[in-house]
Amino acid sequence: MSASKNSGAGAGDRLQGPYTATALVDGQGGISLWSPRAESLLGYPAEEVCGTPAVDLLATSEAREAAVAAWKRHATRQGWDGVLDVRHRDGREVQVALSVRPVLGSVGHAGWLVSAADAGQVEQVELDHAILDALFSQAPISISVFDTELRFLAANAVTVRDLGLAAEQIIGRRLGDVASDVDAPAQELIMRRVRDTGEPVIDFKVKARVAANMERYGVWSASSYRLTGPRGRILGVCHTYVDITDGYRAQRRLALLTEASAHIGTTLDVLRTAQELADTAVPNLADLVTVDLLEAVLLGEEPDVPGTLRRSGRAVRAGGPETAYAVGETVAISPNTPQTRCLVDSQPVLIGKLGADEWAALDPRIAEKFRGARFHSLMVVPLRARGVTLGVATFSRYLDPAPYDEGDLALAEDFCSRAAVCIDNARRYTREHTIALALQSSLLPHHLPDYPAVEAAYWYLPAAAHAEAGGDWFDVLPLSGARVALVVGDVMGHSLHAAAIMGRLRTAVHTLADLDFDPDEVLTQLDDLVIRLAEEDPDCEGATCLYAVYDPISRRCSFARAGHPPPVLVRPDGAVEVLHDIPAGPPLGLGGLPFETAEYQLAEGSLLALYTDGLIKAPGRDVDVELDRLTRVLAGPGRPLEQVGEVIMSSSLAVERRSDDVALLLTRTRVLATERVASWDLPVDPAQVAQARALTARQLAAWGLDHAAFTSELIVSELVTNAIRHARGPVTLRLIHAAALICEVSDSSLSAPHLRRARMTEEGGRGLFLVAQLAARWGTRYHRDGKTIWAEQLLSAVPSY
Repeated sequence: MSASKNSGAGAGDRLQGPYTATALVDGQGGISLWSPRAESLLGYPAEEVCGTPAVDLLATSEAREAAVAAWKRHATRQGWDGVLDVRHRDGREVQVALSVRPVLGSVGHAGWLVSAADAGQVEQVELDHAILDALFSQAPISISVFDTELRFLAANAVTVRDLGLAAEQIIGRRLGDVASDVDAPAQELIMRRVRDTGEPVIDFKVKARVAANMERYGVWSASSYRLTGPRGRILGVCHTYVDITDGYRAQRRLALLTEASAHIGTTLDVLRTAQELADTAVPNLADLVTVDLLEAVLLGEEPDVPGTLRRSGRAVRAGGPETAYAVGETVAISPNTPQTRCLVDSQPVLIGKLGADEWAALDPRIAEKFRGARFHSLMVVPLRARGVTLGVATFSRYLDPAPYDEGDLALAEDFCSRAAVCIDNARRYTREHTIALALQSSLLPHHLPDYPAVEAAYWYLPAAAHAEAGGDWFDVLPLSGARVALVVGDVMGHSLHAAAIMGRLRTAVHTLADLDFDPDEVLTQLDDLVIRLAEEDPDCEGATCLYAVYDPISRRCSFARAGHPPPVLVRPDGAVEVLHDIPAGPPLGLGGLPFETAEYQLAEGSLLALYTDGLIKAPGRDVDVELDRLTRVLAGPGRPLEQVGEVIMSSSLAVERRSDDVALLLTRTRVLATERVASWDLPVDPAQVAQARALTARQLAAWGLDHAAFTSELIVSELVTNAIRHARGPVTLRLIHAAALICEVSDSSLSAPHLRRARMTEEGGRGLFLVAQLAARWGTRYHRDGKTIWAEQLLSAVPSY
């Protein structure tokens, strides 16, 4: 191989490492000194080569001729570098890189110092140096080398540029001395661990402001490696930084959008959705977020801009400042504020850095809070959906030093766009829910009259705002003979449709109560009605109902239920019993199965609790456990109904986010005193009509109702006359002095009386017509032994109970 004739910086400059072999050639070309490395390289011991011509080691004649020629050319004391084929002691040829330099003695030129190394190793060293040079001068990443004390040994051009200092100002100093915006202690902790363990740390994130451009905040992927010498000596640590700012921000925004999709709009609740928007944006996008909605949105109405804003959501980093307005307060904003501009123009407002002009434009109350917390950047984004502006969201920073940019604004707009659609859906639902509740409320009783049979109180809670309207209802209906019907029902399903069906069923119950049917018959008729409704409307899912009739004279209460929870009875001594003995019966609408009645004798002052299943059913709760809890709340004697009901409704029985309506009817039984009831059995004899009138007059005089005697005698005369004329004996006359004066005539006939207008030429047929004119109400009820015709008269003085 030909020699390379380079006298400048060449291979000789690379032959300075620990693997370099050396030899000394005298002025006559003989080898006078031979190093151990030379022996390792070529296999010759010193005693074999010393004193022999150096050219004898060359493997080919061409190499020897080239070496002699070079020796002659460079006899003028110039150095020489090249690569020659040299003969190894074992006979093989070895390519060796040579560096020949003249050696001077006291009398002039004394010989040459020859440095040699395997040419392959030299080539690798040169390649390593080329790579290192490229990394430090051309690589687009930041590379720094630190010594074992973590002081800069070297820094490439990118590091010098990012630190904004000259290289001589960096070398020998620590990281914290030249990069004040970096968390130097945290990075030095990592470098110490790498230095001490030898385990590299790859891809840890570093956030900082670039010293060369203080307005730019970046994110770097940092890695740290230990540098070790040939004999294992620790030389220091290499630290690299790769700028991943754009990719990191894109990845973070994608992650935030994914989080927003999962956490914003989980319910059809306007305020909940506004709060979810604020919670999702803190702390990843903002240190403080406020959401202000137009008041009409909260009411479910169409919003008008401009309009009154109400604080609907807020979120702030832990330990952060309080907002100028609390959730629920009306937000007063001046005409020139960013919020007003955003609201009116429906365009976002980005303030990267709050300057004097921006501070002046803020609402004074908000500006005071912002100055105290050192806010520096602001975004105001409109909440728009389906072409309608619903409000504004304000994003602010005071802890995160990075100012907002267009990328942050795009992310905030994505957040607000999703939230606005969810808020608008919730607004529309709120409007529909309000309409449904209004309909439902209009179909329920607004007050319960004071009946002589019972003291009553009721509570109705619609389902939580996120749920639809239900079909729960209750009633206390007056019946003949001072009795009352107690009703609680629940239409299955939740919708405006369920509320409408409830209204139809409640109307039907009123009609059936007027007909004075027994409880089981009432449920049978309702069952037929629900079946017909289901045939007309497939969305009709059925209903449950509990119907009871209480008689304050006999103290008997008859119950029948259709798939409804059993009532709870609290006796006067405070003992509680769930009336499971009442046959449950199938829900209304199934058909084909009979309903049964259970009768209880109730002591005066007994408390009955009738309710819908929303009171004892809740997600994740056992019905039996909740029913047991209800009985414990009801236990105890003598408490006012209002107090008992408030305790029940404020307890955990009525959970805040209930998915079903709750109807609760509490009644305390009364007993009509025996002296207020008079009864006589009359023979079937027309002469008994006069006797009946006389008995009535005497009884009314005893009750102090002489003013009602004339009318009452006419009514009794007509009813007794009809019973004697058309029915079979015996005939019973009963007078009841309750809230009204009630006249009842019973017989054993099941024939139905009919009201009709008699012609002028007819002598009879005017009796019931006369009764209907004189009485406030009248009617007929049937029982096992016949029927009872009754008539009620209103009294000017109503007794107290």
